[in-house]
Order: sequence, then C-alpha cells, then structure tokens
Amino acid sequence: MSGNAPTHGELAWLDATAQAGFVRRGEVTPRELLDAAIERIEKLDGELNAVVSTRFERAREEAAAPGDGPFRGVPMLLKDFLCHTAGDPVHGGLRALHERDWRAPADSYLAKRLRDAGFLFCGRTNTPELATSITTEPLLHGATRNPWDPARSPGGSSGGSAAAVAAGLVPVAHGNDMAGSIRIPASACGLVGLKPTRARTSLGPQLGEHWAQVTHEHVLTRSVRDTAAVLDVTAGAAPGDPYSAPPPSRPFRAEVGADPGRLRVGFRVTAPGTGELAHPDCVAAVERTGALLASLGHHVESTAAVPLDAPGMFDTMPALLTAVVAWELDAWSHTLGEEVPLSTLEPMNAMFAEAGRAVTATQWLAGMTAAQRWSRGVAALWENELDVLLVPTMPAPPAELGELAPDAATPEELAAGVAWRAAFTAPFNITGQPAISLPLHWNAEGLPVGVQLVAAQNREDVLIRVAAQLEQAAPWAGRRPPVG
Repeated sequence: MSGNAPTHGELAWLDATAQAGFVRRGEVTPRELLDAAIERIEKLDGELNAVVSTRFERAREEAAAPGDGPFRGVPMLLKDFLCHTAGDPVHGGLRALHERDWRAPADSYLAKRLRDAGFLFCGRTNTPELATSITTEPLLHGATRNPWDPARSPGGSSGGSAAAVAAGLVPVAHGNDMAGSIRIPASACGLVGLKPTRARTSLGPQLGEHWAQVTHEHVLTRSVRDTAAVLDVTAGAAPGDPYSAPPPSRPFRAEVGADPGRLRVGFRVTAPGTGELAHPDCVAAVERTGALLASLGHHVESTAAVPLDAPGMFDTMPALLTAVVAWELDAWSHTLGEEVPLSTLEPMNAMFAEAGRAVTATQWLAGMTAAQRWSRGVAALWENELDVLLVPTMPAPPAELGELAPDAATPEELAAGVAWRAAFTAPFNITGQPAISLPLHWNAEGLPVGVQLVAAQNREDVLIRVAAQLEQAAPWAGRRPPVG
C-alpha cells in the first residue's frame, strides 16, 4: 500500500466504489484488498457463521491477473444459491448436495458479468435450505448471527450475505430475492437491498426463469451508489433469455444525485391481504421516512392501496410455492442421477415438496393466470395514484434466532411465520416491480429497521434517485454494528 492508502481496518468500512477507486489510482493492489477481506473473514466469521465455503487461493490467483473492470480487485461473496461459478461448490443448504460435494460445471451469466467487472469471489454465504425461509438457520450449516445483535437473525434467505456486508467482511455480496430475500436481510442488517425489475438480470444459461417468475438477482451493499453501479455491470439480456427488462435510458449510476422531481408518495403500514398493523418500530420507520420525504418536497399521503388486498395472489401462492419446491427437488435428483429423498429435507421443505407433487398442470396454469391478473390490478396504482409506495420492509424487527428455526415448530406453523415476515415484500416479487429497502431507522434496542420503496415496472431510476436523496438527507454510513 502507498502512504495514503487506508489500513485494513479502514478498508473494511469503505464501499465497493471507494475500494475500486484506490485500486484504480494505484494506491492499493487487488491482492491487498483481497487479503484485508480474508483477514476479516478469518477473524470474525467464527462468530457470525456467514461464510460456508471459501476459495481464497483461487481468488489470490485471480487477483494477480490483469484487468480493467470498474470494480477491479474488489472482494465479494456469493450466496450459496444460484450464481454458479465454475468448479466451485453450490449446495443451497441441501444435505444431499453437500454430501456429494456437488460443484458447478460453468459460470452463470451473472457470475461472468461480475468477474468481468473485476470482482474477486472469496467464497459463498449461508442460506436456508432451498432458500425457502426468511431466516438463515439451516440444519446443514447452523445459524448465521446478525452483527447488530448475535441473538437475532440477519434475515433470509440472503442472510449470510447480509451479515457479511454489515460486519465489514466484504463491501458487497450477491443475493437473490424470491419473496423478499434481498430486502428482508437488508432491513435486518442495516443495508441497501434492491430487488430489480423482473428479468433486469439474466438467470442463464442454466435457467430462463426460476420459481414461477419471482426470482430476482442482485446484491446487498452499504451505499446506493454501489447498488446502482453493480446493476450497470450485471443488467441486460443474455442469449436465450425468454424475456428481459427494457434497457435504461442511461447508466443507473448516473441516477445517483439526479433530481427525482416532486414525487407522489403513498404510504401504508398494514400488511397486504390481512390488514394487520406492522410493529410500532416499523410504523415509526415509515412515518419518519414519510416526514423526511415531505421535507424534501415530495407529496406524501396515506394510501389504502386497495389492489394489494385482492385475494388473487394469496389464494394461488400455496400451490405455486409448493410446486416449485417439488420441481427444485426433482431437478437436483436429475442432476445427481439419483433421487433426493424427502426424508433428507428439513420438515417444512418436505411438506412443501410432498404437497407440490400433487399440484396438477391445470392448477399451475390457473395459479399463474390469477397471479398475473392480480399483478395488473396492483400495477395500476402506479398509473393512476403513485410514483412511489412507502411501506415497511418487514412487519417486525429482526427475529430472535430459534424463533423460525427449521425444528422450532410444526411445518405448518413455520410456513405461516415465514409468510407473515414476507407480507410486505412478496407482493412485488409477484408483480416484478423494482423495490428497495433502505436503512433509515434504528429502534430503541439499536436494531436496524428498514423501509421499502416500490416503483413502477422498469423504474429503478426513480428508486435510485430518491434513495440517494434520502441517503444524503439521513446518512447511515457512519452506523456500524458492534463487531471487531
């Protein structure tokens, strides 16, 4: 490192954009950035349990290779679900894959784009089995702990990634979001978590879509500018994609600092479908953010957002969810060349898979049609009433570890608990709209409580503009969890 370069301890709290800047100016080498991340992983992960596999030596070899990507030399972690990297293990919390040490034969398109941008992959992060929970406590690897309170969950299913970024192990980590799995951990860990528009990033070449159109890939970060800049390097159609989001009119990074104009912001603090009022901490987070938005010149008012309560989504999701779990299990059985028995799954997933095998093709198609019809009703809110919807990310602060562990209750009770925790996030996986969780509130116990902003389809630009405006008005970069 040069005389002006930050120390390892200082590097831990820089965002990816800042770290890449030091490399670009020749003040820090990629190897030095990587070694600082490895040092911190080795120091802290014994307590956090965020990282389930490492590739330190391969990353060191890659750090020595020439490159000129915008994030050259920046270390990152990948969630242990999707985003396959050639020759590396990907187990998704499944014991059958772990026991066979299954490894991906090739990079996914997303992984290749991240590599080409210069990121150095350090390893993979913990996730619940098959990514079906909103806590990260798989029986295979054990619980990941929240850096803000080790007795609390970091959320899920991208909980390992969120804990790693929040604790300063890496500045950015990959996640995916099927019902809130980026936004919920972002809320629980005090991070920025964007779920992009459906098909903004590719799931190829292994997949065209995943989990009935609800899977969205992106990252967890500490800054809005990182979230935008990473989307610039990963967004866009790839060969064979069944559909894709239209390209933006300019780079997403250019939206950071751009004037969002006077937005129509509607806020709601009752859960879609049930009308249950969110926890007082989550209500306070929304109200505080609404007041801040009003002070910034936006028109802010309460909205009933009635289409969110229409029964279509809630009536059809059980059949769709269970069918995709059954498909996931059958797909892995085919890949391994032998059946993955239900008995090897955690109880809730075994229940889902068994139920899913009874779902008929006509029930599946009827469910998809009903979900799409419901989505059209919700999308009309942005045509007629809103530019941005402001809601809690979660209906309550981060759960205590054990509360939703795989063996904590009956499968039915766990499924109900997971569904409740995803009440404010899952609707926008169905609609495919972009939604972002921002760390704008901490409760009296010092726990982060995120708020969620939702824009119209394909309008990440609106979210990035207003998110950056909020980040400037109420900065969170100085808030750090009590870790070493």
